[in-house]
Amino acid sequence: MSSLALITGASSGIGRAFAERLAMDGYGVITVARRRDRLEALAASLPVGAVQVVTADLSTDQGIDAVADVCADQPLTMLVNNAGVSHYMPMAKLPAAKARELVQVKVAAPTMLTRAALPGMLARGAGTVVNVAGMLAFSGPAPMSEAQRRAGRAVYTGTLAHAVATSQALHAELEGTGVTVHAVCPGVVATEFHEVQGIDLSAVPRMSADDVVNATLAGIELGEVVIAPGVESRSLLEAVFSADLATFAGQSPQLASRYQAG
Repeated sequence: MSSLALITGASSGIGRAFAERLAMDGYGVITVARRRDRLEALAASLPVGAVQVVTADLSTDQGIDAVADVCADQPLTMLVNNAGVSHYMPMAKLPAAKARELVQVKVAAPTMLTRAALPGMLARGAGTVVNVAGMLAFSGPAPMSEAQRRAGRAVYTGTLAHAVATSQALHAELEGTGVTVHAVCPGVVATEFHEVQGIDLSAVPRMSADDVVNATLAGIELGEVVIAPGVESRSLLEAVFSADLATFAGQSPQLASRYQAG
């Protein structure tokens, strides 16, 4: 059976890098994004017949449903849930439409596309789901400077943490089926992701999109569920996950003493 990958947010950045690398590795690639002109330019740059173009807006229910139908109908080997929007803004000032767009693109779309792709993957006994998150998923407890508070990122950070937790739980749920699930958590990447919101990170050291893709594929081979391309010591991640599990196991039906009156 030939390999087939569907990649969302494939018109630029990490998504485009995934499409280029997987096509080079012999995959058939289904690229999904809102900008058809960019998808067609990408398809023209890759081997003839390697790329199918699907134009869809994953911030809408209609766009999600259309791509979910493709996920259900095609024999996908890999699903890369990469599409994203940033919308850094304090929650109290975040317009409802932008809040909804964030949740649609980073939570609803990956959930519904994965749900649609899984039955076929399970029937074939093989498949890989990659959820592109980010290191901000681990930043929830971090104190913020005044500038960071003004910028705001609570909703965006929450969507990334959701991707990590969902990937871990679903990977465990699918153990032994031949289907694996992974979250990739890069730091700042040299793409146009922040530029579209007017954030200039040109002076900040950034990883390339190609490095993120290379790390993801290597991490999958290593069996890592959470792949952190810029974290040298794997023990740091293991410490986080061990603390998570210790906290989960440390719960009791009895009220903790610090919450008891008097």
